Amino acid sequence: MRKSLQFVLVGLAAITGLTISPTIVAAQDLELRLGPGGVGVYDRDRDYDRYDRRDRGRRGCDPDDALDIARSEGLRRAQIVRISARSIVVQGMTRRGPERMVFANQRGCPEI
Repeated sequence: MRKSLQFVLVGLAAITGLTISPTIVAAQDLELRLGPGGVGVYDRDRDYDRYDRRDRGRRGCDPDDALDIARSEGLRRAQIVRISARSIVVQGMTRRGPERMVFANQRGCPEI
């Protein structure tokens, strides 16, 4: 009787382990695919949606960000004077008179 009870408990543990394992595997971000070249590993994180691609493709300083930074630094009536491959020039007024700020055309708009 004791041996049969042990076999039943071991069988239940094995069945439970088999039903839990697919849910653990489904939570992973890797997928195995069978194709003409054999078995391949497919990374689900590699496929970004269109919003991620747009944000990753943008390089350099956004002119609107440069204007916002200039305004937060105290430049009134700020406007973009020139945009080149290396810099963005913003001109406006301060308490002392006309002023201009030059930003590098890099991500984050650092001031030169």
